[in-house]
Amino acid sequence: MKNSKSQKFDQLVKLMTKLRSKKGCPWDQLQTHKSLLPYLLEESYEVLDTVESKDDKKLKEELGDLLLQIVFHSQIAKERKRFDIYEVVDGLMKKLVERHPHVFKSKEKISSEQVIKKWEHIKLKNENRGILSGIPKTLPALLKAYRIQEKVGRVGFDWEEKDDILLKLEEELEEFKKIYRRKKSKLKEEEIGDIFFTLVNLTRHLKINPEFALRRTIRKFVKRFHYVEKELKKSGKSPNEASLKEMDSLWEKAKKKRS
Repeated sequence: MKNSKSQKFDQLVKLMTKLRSKKGCPWDQLQTHKSLLPYLLEESYEVLDTVESKDDKKLKEELGDLLLQIVFHSQIAKERKRFDIYEVVDGLMKKLVERHPHVFKSKEKISSEQVIKKWEHIKLKNENRGILSGIPKTLPALLKAYRIQEKVGRVGFDWEEKDDILLKLEEELEEFKKIYRRKKSKLKEEEIGDIFFTLVNLTRHLKINPEFALRRTIRKFVKRFHYVEKELKKSGKSPNEASLKEMDSLWEKAKKKRS
């Protein structure tokens, strides 16, 4: 007999089935895997926002919205006679057991770094594909660069010393300085890309996620610029009516406040 918590999940699946039925919601009926993609992405980022803001109440709500997207896609797949949500759960459970032999089989004590290496070995062995083939093509470029470097690093294709990456960064900056006044934009774009890629390598070796680091800087910038706008408004001005000198002065004041 199912307990009340597992019944809740079954009820959610039935609700989704109802919404997609002929007697359900016209909007839900029209959705496809492709049309739902923007919502899946949006809900994922909203979960990220709530984790960063440390708002557990909001996190609970956003995880529910993300779960809805998974159930929604599974219902569409069921209607296409491909799979259902229970097969998704079953596949996930099998994968978890398979990728954690140190927990469910040998019971050996290993470090988190060894766990990751074992995962990669198991995936490559079972899925018969290249080291980089599992990285989604649609990942944001900064995160994608990080994941690519992380994966090749696990098989030994990596910098040995952080200082070597700094030297490489200086080299890339010098290369960019030589061509940045030229009119060939494609070459500039390539060199800027090399700088970004090297910076990502440096953050990885410093155990800093570049996506989170940049998001933090963006939040700091937005907060400071809001202060500039607020202070200008007090004097009856908007940013496009103020001089750069005025805004710089307010910016310096904003920096002195704790961000």
